[in-house]
Parts: sequence; C-alpha cells; structure tokens
Amino acid sequence: MLGRMKIATAQLTCVPADIPANVRRMAALAREARAQGAELVVFPELAPTGYEPEALSADPGLWVDADDPRLDALRGSGIATVVNCAVATGGERPAIGTLVHGAGGELITTYRKQHLYDQERGVFAAGESDGRFELGGLRFALATCYDNHFPELTRRGAADGCQVHLASSLYGTGGGAEERARVYPGIAKDANLYVVLANHVGPAGAWTGCGRSALWAPGGALLAEADAGTAMVVTAEVG
Repeated sequence: MLGRMKIATAQLTCVPADIPANVRRMAALAREARAQGAELVVFPELAPTGYEPEALSADPGLWVDADDPRLDALRGSGIATVVNCAVATGGERPAIGTLVHGAGGELITTYRKQHLYDQERGVFAAGESDGRFELGGLRFALATCYDNHFPELTRRGAADGCQVHLASSLYGTGGGAEERARVYPGIAKDANLYVVLANHVGPAGAWTGCGRSALWAPGGALLAEADAGTAMVVTAEVG
C-alpha cells in the first residue's frame, strides 16, 4: 500500500542575492505549510538568492552546501523541505542543486539540474544523474525547470517506481505562463505521476514570475493552485 502525505508548494518574491532575507521568507512559508498539515514543502528554482545568474557567477559567497548554516532556519522548520539553490561543486562553477532535508533537519538527498537553459550554461555545471528519494512511504523524483521539458527524464521517474514528481522552477508571464500551463499537467497525464510545481511570483531576475504554483493528480487533474500575484503556500494530499 502506498503512503499518503499532504504536500505544500510555496511561491515567493525573492530579494536579489540576499540569502538571509530569502531564507527568512522561506522559513515563514515552511511554518505556514506545516500549520496547514503538510509534511513536505517545495520551493522555486534558486529561491535562497533569487534567479540571479550574473550575481551567482560573480560571487561564490552566494553558493551553498548541504550543511550551510544560512539554511538553518529552513532545516529547523519542522517540515521536510525541497530547496533549490546554487550549490558548490568544488569546481569553478556551482550547480543548480536541490537539497532535500527531512523534518528533523537531516539531509535526505541532493540533485543537480541536468538540462541547463541558455543563459545558465556559462554559469553553472550540469548534473549527470537523476534525483530520487523516499519519504512517508512515497517515492519522489526531482527535476528543475527546463528539466521538465525532456519527457525521457520524467518517464525514467515513472519507470523507477516514483509516484510524485517535484519541480522547482521559474516561469514568467506571457509565453512562460503558457508553457507552465502545458508542461506540468502534461507530465501528470503522460507519466501518470502526481506533479508538484513551485514557481516564482513577481520580479525574478530578468523575468516576472507568473506564480500559479500547483499540484496535479496522475492523469492531469488539478488538485490545488496558488494565485498569480501573492507569496503563499497551497497544499494537497497525494498517494
């Protein structure tokens, strides 16, 4: 029998290149998600710094690792967290990495974005392996923004026994909003997975995040959706 879990997706407007300010905002959203009964919360792409490739290229001080004390407020929020950030690799470039911590603050897994978008290729190192973890009787797959445009990646998750696909992303208004509306329910339908999208809302680097963070059921039915302009969490049960 599969596990059952309430999951939250969080959206926020990030302060450019300000890890302490963003972590405070994220921790508040994590506490709100926990108060709503969620056991896990997913945040947007590069949320601790905002989506700021130029700043991340210029300042290695904005790169983090799994036990970075600047993330303590998130690790201590009493809920499992999925946090995408610029992760130090030991090389000249960081990765766009997802850190998954349990409710007790323990590191569960890390994942590095495999498919880098145009402006990311000169700044970040690409990952080479898929992200997986298990929690609460469920098996999860991880992907970051442009990763979700590659059906083979999502199919591998389904073939590997995953039930839930987690996507930390940035989609802007206009064409980005149209992509968001097409890609994520499409994954739920085609791979028969629960899908959780966390998106930015408001200014995000060169874009304006279109919000609408959401959760879909296998087959593509919408379970819960945030609005297009507010920092908030929404939750739904999966499993």
